[in-house]
Amino acid sequence: MAVILKSAREVEHMRRAGKVVRQVLDHVRDLVKPGATTQDLENAAEALLKKLNAKAAFKGYHGYPAVLCTSVNSEVVHGIPSKSRVLKEGDIVSIDCGAIVDGFYGDAAITVPVGEKIDDKTRRLLDATQASLKAAIETVKPGATLGDIGAAVQELVEAEGFSVVRDFVGHGIGTRMHEDPQVPNFGERGRGMKLKEGMVIAIEPMVNAGKPGVEVLKDGWTAVTEDGSMSAHFEHTVAVTATGAMVLTE
Repeated sequence: MAVILKSAREVEHMRRAGKVVRQVLDHVRDLVKPGATTQDLENAAEALLKKLNAKAAFKGYHGYPAVLCTSVNSEVVHGIPSKSRVLKEGDIVSIDCGAIVDGFYGDAAITVPVGEKIDDKTRRLLDATQASLKAAIETVKPGATLGDIGAAVQELVEAEGFSVVRDFVGHGIGTRMHEDPQVPNFGERGRGMKLKEGMVIAIEPMVNAGKPGVEVLKDGWTAVTEDGSMSAHFEHTVAVTATGAMVLTE
């Protein structure tokens, strides 16, 4: 496993890419409402990326057809935007975006409730998933391990009665979207690779309200929960610095 350490200058490039991703997610979040389609979100994201002179990281990646992944309700990740997917009151939609600026990648995701009336369990799922990302980021420092990150997510999520998806994991990121190491959202503290200054990783808890199992639909992309339960996804791109974590997609 060849982990590529980034210089301070390279991290600064990645921060620019991360800032673009954040602008796109903030813009698209405001468009999430009952009656909007996931294609509406896609069109807005594509237009803003163009305006910001950034390249979409996802479109064309292994043949993926869109700039966003929009995963609704029981869709875990990699949902393809569509004119026919209309958002309804009480839905949740996970929006994942990647951008390339000056050859460096940024990657982040949010899960957004549609309308005002999501049920209590779904609200708790969103809160727990977001809190688990924060807990994971707080463990990041030189000498901490990948197991520390995974355990931080897993402990918080399972204490809330939810489950961590195991089929998909976070990843290193830099001049490619997926670099070493893989960053699981489960594990044991003190186990696994030690973090070093200059590592940049995408930490992305994917959490199901029911069991952890997922399956991929016939489109070859969209992953859904096997039991039909709701799923949430939050992600940040994070650099390991001498003093701890620097979040590049805030």
